[in-house]
Amino acid sequence: MLVIVEVHHYFGDTMITTPEPLPRPAPSLPLTTTQIEIVVPVYNEEVALERSIRRLHRFLCTNMPFAWRIVIADNASTDDTPRIARSLACALANVDVLTLPLKGRGRALRAAWMDSDADVLCYMDVDLSTDLRALLPLIAGLVSGHSDVAIGTRLAPGSRVTRGRKRELISRMYNHLLRLTLGARFSDAQCGFKAVRADVARRLLPSVLDDGWFFDTELLVLAQRDGLRIHEVSVDWTDDPDSRVDIVSTALGDLRGIRRMLLQRPLVRFVIIGLLSTIAYAALYLLFRVWLAAVAANALALALTAVANTQANRHFTFGLRGRRGLVRQHAAGALVYLLALALTGGALAVLQALDPHPARGVEVAVLVGASAFATISRYFALRSWVFARRVRAAKSLRPVMR
Repeated sequence: MLVIVEVHHYFGDTMITTPEPLPRPAPSLPLTTTQIEIVVPVYNEEVALERSIRRLHRFLCTNMPFAWRIVIADNASTDDTPRIARSLACALANVDVLTLPLKGRGRALRAAWMDSDADVLCYMDVDLSTDLRALLPLIAGLVSGHSDVAIGTRLAPGSRVTRGRKRELISRMYNHLLRLTLGARFSDAQCGFKAVRADVARRLLPSVLDDGWFFDTELLVLAQRDGLRIHEVSVDWTDDPDSRVDIVSTALGDLRGIRRMLLQRPLVRFVIIGLLSTIAYAALYLLFRVWLAAVAANALALALTAVANTQANRHFTFGLRGRRGLVRQHAAGALVYLLALALTGGALAVLQALDPHPARGVEVAVLVGASAFATISRYFALRSWVFARRVRAAKSLRPVMR
């Protein structure tokens, strides 16, 4: 298991989050030909769209040293947004429109980014809540090759944020939840001000499943898991009082996304399988104990659950399919079973030495305790021995990010 140590570097108001050991830097982009694409996803934004796009266009004309393009990604608007977007594309240079038949910010960004020929891909919310002067610091590390992904953050030192207490509390709680559940090391997953190198985006996006608001979080978590550098820029941010975000539905979607990504982690799947196996083991022991002695009931219940546990972990925890290696893996699993049998059998012997006629509940409690210790040993045995060869082979087939 690779352990990555987080290191933060501060340069003024800019914080760099880098994993250690440091990955080999990506090559810098040629400054004279670098193309920057800024995607603005919109849904029913007829009021704010023209004002925001014209403001963004003026800023880029004055301040952007690289070639650039704005893409208005309209995802199934039902108001006058599509007409206004087409009008802006006709009136302003370097403004394009992408029209999608289905809703979803993540769907809009995926479609725009996968179809882009730019070198650096950005997006920002149409309300332009983030001060645009943070755009150059956002993309600088990507152009130089120092970083792979860049995000604006409202929760790091140096940021200046104007918004209500409720939204501030929800944002902080959500990002804290990400740290607790998914081990996130970035500070602000939800700020609508991000950028990514195009080569990195093309490799990450096929693995991003969410089409809605959780898209950002999933992209960042996948980037972190692959050891990519995430560059954070503290931003000035003013809340949009006319925000169309449905907080309740967005929060529920985020929780579903967290649950899905949490279950992608092998250790979590192993723990769930272990809990179910323990419950089945205790139930079978009590059933067999009606006819058999404690030692025999324990051996039989443990054998049945061990076979099911090995197969479940093979399929769900380690993602192995087919018959290749099946017999060898179950044979090795049988040796792991003998270890668990020795631990639980020893616990029973100690209990009976202390109390020759213990209550069934006491027997089960002692066996479950011994089984829990055996489960820890089982995980390391399955990971490092029983399924190690196939897991290493599967990992070797994964695409390399650099």
